[in-house]
Amino acid sequence: MTTTLYGIPNCDTVKKARTWLADNGHDFTFHDFKKQGLSRELVQGWLKDLDWETLVNRKGMTWRNLSDERKAQVNDADSATELMLENPSVIKRPVLAGVGPVSVGFSIDAYTSKFASAR
Repeated sequence: MTTTLYGIPNCDTVKKARTWLADNGHDFTFHDFKKQGLSRELVQGWLKDLDWETLVNRKGMTWRNLSDERKAQVNDADSATELMLENPSVIKRPVLAGVGPVSVGFSIDAYTSKFASAR
């Protein structure tokens, strides 16, 4: 399976993950989900490995700028999927797929462990 890093290029955490992957010799494809979009099937696939509450970034500006009514509508995986398809920027970044279970976020320790166990 191909390793794919999903995110947006100007996100600092995505930049760190991309740099770490390149510096450590890991081939990967970068998918800019703002420009390239997301499919329902892709998001639902992520939700097999991740809880929707982990995937939706409630600390980010996109979430904070939503109306209270819209926030209240996000209360399960289906409603979270709809929100993520409408506003990909609400997804916590980066999402890494193709190396064990799908993961979100970046830390050197987590990526080191993830890639070591995938060998």
